[in-house]
Amino acid sequence: MAKLDDRVAIITGGGTGIGRGIAACFFNEGARLVLAQRRVDLARAAAHELDPTGNRVRAIAVDISRTDEAFSLIDFALCSFGQLDVLVNNASITGPEAICPFTSMTPDFVTRLIDVNLKGTILCSQAAARVMKERGRGAILHVSSVGAFAAQEGASVYCATKAAMTGLTQAMALELVRFGIRVNCIAPGDIDVGKQREDFIARDISGDYFRKVPAGRQGLPDEIGKAAVFLASDDSSYVVGETLVVDGGFLSY
Repeated sequence: MAKLDDRVAIITGGGTGIGRGIAACFFNEGARLVLAQRRVDLARAAAHELDPTGNRVRAIAVDISRTDEAFSLIDFALCSFGQLDVLVNNASITGPEAICPFTSMTPDFVTRLIDVNLKGTILCSQAAARVMKERGRGAILHVSSVGAFAAQEGASVYCATKAAMTGLTQAMALELVRFGIRVNCIAPGDIDVGKQREDFIARDISGDYFRKVPAGRQGLPDEIGKAAVFLASDDSSYVVGETLVVDGGFLSY
């Protein structure tokens, strides 16, 4: 039996990058999926690649920073598959789009990063937790970053939102575990999602503070996906409120 048979999972940002890697691993382990993306064409393309029949994977356009859309995402999953077992809060503004020198940031830039990276995670989690509480079971997984633990030049707000996820994970876990809902987090390191260091340097970043990865390579999206499968499945039944770092040794020095 596959690890996620008979489970329904929502993956925000599931059409690209790490989210797509998580989606592929969940699908291979038997899950039915809802892929949520602001650009629905990307989610639809990923859904079709995984499941051309459309029986096990659905796509929906969602801006998780909007309360009505975050809550309608949960309703969409219930209407599509009749249940919700796992929520993966992966969607966020990241990469070069999250980079700006501290003294150059506009209020709109700051608000957008916080709204998507943190508020959106809270909204989706609240809507999902209400459904899971009624069923007496569920798993919520946040995708954070090593930026929660190691400063990144030009990414002060991004790092702040990811660091906040550590506290959010622990506080949610403390409150929700009595309802059978486990909350955990993954902090990926340098993952190959098509963004290059030159993209960051072009945004007035010196490049002086890039770390080497002891593993000698970038990670792959499916390596985060496999960690997500573990945290979403019964294999991690006694793992509560933890942040699993998957970084090839990035934080080891």
